Order: sequence, then structure tokens, then C-alpha cells
Amino acid sequence: MRSVRFRHAALATVTALTLTALAACGTSSSGNDDEGGGSGSSDPAAPLDPKTKVTITIDCMPPAAKAAELRQWKEDVKKFNETYPNVTVEGRSTPGQCLEPPRFTAMLKAKSQPDVFYTYFTDLPQVLDNDGAADITAYVNDKSVPLLKDIDPDVLAQLKKDGKLYGLPTSNYTMGLLINRKLFKDAGLDPDAPPRTWEEVRAAAKKIAGLGKGVAGYGEYSAGNTGGWHFTATMYGLGGDIVDASGKKAAFNNDIGKEVAANLHAMRWEDNSMGQTQLLKWGDLQKQIASDKLGMFLAAPDDIAYMVQQLGAKYENFGMGPIPGGSNTLAGGNNYMIKKGISADKIKAGIAWLNYKNLTVGKGQFDWARTKTDQLPVGVPQPNFWLNASKTTDDAARAANATMPVQNFKAFMDNPVKGKAEPPKAQEVYKVLDNVMSGLLTNKNADVDKLLATAESQVNQVLANQ
Repeated sequence: MRSVRFRHAALATVTALTLTALAACGTSSSGNDDEGGGSGSSDPAAPLDPKTKVTITIDCMPPAAKAAELRQWKEDVKKFNETYPNVTVEGRSTPGQCLEPPRFTAMLKAKSQPDVFYTYFTDLPQVLDNDGAADITAYVNDKSVPLLKDIDPDVLAQLKKDGKLYGLPTSNYTMGLLINRKLFKDAGLDPDAPPRTWEEVRAAAKKIAGLGKGVAGYGEYSAGNTGGWHFTATMYGLGGDIVDASGKKAAFNNDIGKEVAANLHAMRWEDNSMGQTQLLKWGDLQKQIASDKLGMFLAAPDDIAYMVQQLGAKYENFGMGPIPGGSNTLAGGNNYMIKKGISADKIKAGIAWLNYKNLTVGKGQFDWARTKTDQLPVGVPQPNFWLNASKTTDDAARAANATMPVQNFKAFMDNPVKGKAEPPKAQEVYKVLDNVMSGLLTNKNADVDKLLATAESQVNQVLANQ
């Protein structure tokens, strides 16, 4: 199912795209050969032979409107061809969002996806249901992806099914508490110490709402599947779950679920700290906090770059802390998969490109000095799926080239919370849980037990139809 992170491309080098005349980018002097020219080795574990002549198609090439990102793409193709001069990289753009759900589904059913195609982590079941992705387990090793051991295994796990690997990550995120530092200061709160428990969130929200002038202390979604998404994140933070270990039964109608629901209802109606306008969806809370009308809400770090780039906000106005509760946090991200049925040479070429573009510290999307020069954001905590020496090196380069005050995210970075994947049938489950959130936030007399029981029954029906 599709992730609710509708415009997760605020940071990603490969972004949501518009139709352009740039149908291809980065050619080599060797011309095109769609079938490949032989790698010199039939062993899938052997990396691509640089002598191999092959053409690969890749979607989500930046559009002309994203001038800096497109320039970087072209530079990376040129650098890639220094090692693999006989590989032709054909970038493709699509109208609107790169991952517009109807188009993505139609593409899978028609088997018309590019050789290397972009997905969200939550797309894996749909892709496999349509027999769309190659099993790349045998192709991915420390020779084809030298920093493989330094990629967070929890991130890679979201790209696996029955022990088989079907994709390589581009970006990842985990949820935390995003705060407006100005409003925290105005309310006498310490912006360097965001609330760590829901009791602290509630207390801080009341102080911020007490500033008046239409300011809300805490904000929540309750429409467009985003309410269910946030209900899930809140449950995870308190150690709860949405679906049980079998994946076939709802697991939120319990003490933790009732605690989440009762707390939100109390903040909305007893404290009046959540504002009068409800039925909000993605984009609404960002506008509120960017205009100094909201103190905090749950978010991923990429929201900050989006608000600066798209809403005219300033980086220094925001900070982040870990998700309240800190037991787990909702994690997600995006990746590339490789089309099933293409030649071994194409698979190897696709992996070689992804390794250079997305999985090499200091190069491609992790060339932070270049990103700064191109006046793109540097310093937001994620994507950051590195471990060990790679993390140390990347963190240092990110900080050295930061275009924002990275110390504002110290509480988030210094207190990492283990990421937990979205539930099965995520979007359908979230749609049901929207009803819980909207009921709590629009009805002063909401019956918490009834809302959760009804949602439990409906989610069980969704899970039964897998």
C-alpha cells in the first residue's frame, strides 16, 4: 500500500516529477543496447564488468523545474560513466507525483515500469502481488554495494520478503516531535528539551495555547488517512501495536489504545489546547506551525525542509525531540526496485547505479558539500540509514556543510528510537483509524470504547481480505 508521506521528496535527490521533454539523461559514446552486451560472468554475485555494454531506464529523474537536482543527476551520470563507460542511463520523468497511486498501480499491472523503479517501503506487497520486482539477493553483496554492512538492517528488512531482498534504500524516516522554538520560548518552555512523555506534551500544549491569538499547543490529523497514520505512531511510541504478530488481527483496542484516545480527547476538550479547526490532513499542520500558530506535532524531519522551501519558514524556528514515550517509532522511507525479467547485466548495472547515487558516503545524494553549493538543505537528521564508520563520516560531513542550526535537532539525534514498520494493509487500516481520530477531535461526547471497538471490527475485516 502507498505511504501517506505524499511529498516525501522534500529532501530526496530524486523527487516528485512533472512531465518534461527530458526523456533521457547521461548517454555514453557506446550507444544503446537494451539487451546488454555480456558481463563476462554468469555469477550474479560478481559485480558488473565495466566493459559491459547495456542501457538501463530509471524513473524519477528530476524535472527541469528542479534545476539543481537535475544538474546533480547529470553530474552523477557523468561520474558513474567514468567507471562504467558502456552503461547508458536513461532517466524518465512522469507527470505529477512520481508515485501517484493510480498510475503506479496501472504501471505494475501493465508491466511497464522502468528497469529501475522508485517505490515506498510499503509498496513491497503490491509490487510482489503483481510479480513486478526481481529478487536481487544474490546480486547484492559487499562487492556490488561496498557499504552494505553499514546500512541499518532495520531499513533493509523493510525491503525483504521471506528472506529475499527486493530493493535498495534511497531515504528513510522515523517519527519524532516537531516543535516551534519561538512559541516554546514565548511560553516559557525550553526548546532544547522537547517533551518526552505525553504528560509533558499535555502540560506544554496548555502553556503554548495560553499565549492566545489563535495559537494551538498541539496539533493532530484526522482526515485523508493521516489521522490513522498518527494514531499508529502514537501507539508505537507507547509500546503498543496496531496489528498483532500474525498480521491478521487488530491490536489497538486495549489499555494503550484507550490511553492514546483519552489523552487526545482531554487535550482537545478539557484543555482546549488543540485549536478549534479539526479534520486536518497532511499539509495543514505544516502551515500552522510555519506561521507560528502551532506549538508541536508528530512529524518526520523532512517536514522542516518542506516548510522552509515551500512555505517560507526559517530553519532556526524549528526543533525536534524523540517521539513521546520512546518505546518505538513509526519508520518508513523509499527505495528503488529492479524490474523482474530483465537481463542479469541490466540488474547488475541498476545495482551499480544505485550504489553510486544513493549508497556511497560522500557521493551522489550524500555529497553534502555539493548540496550546500547548490543551495539545497543540509543538516536535517534524515535520510540517515548509516551505521558504524559510515555514519560517523556522513554525520561529520552533514554538520560541516549544514545550512541550518543542527543543534536544534540534538534531542532527536541523541535519543534515537527504534523504528517499527507500518502495519499490513496500512492505508486501509489508516482510513479506518481516521474515524477514531475524527470522532475524538470533533465530538465532545465521543465514546472512546465504542470508537475503538468499531474500528477494531473494521480493521479485522480489512486484514481478513489479504
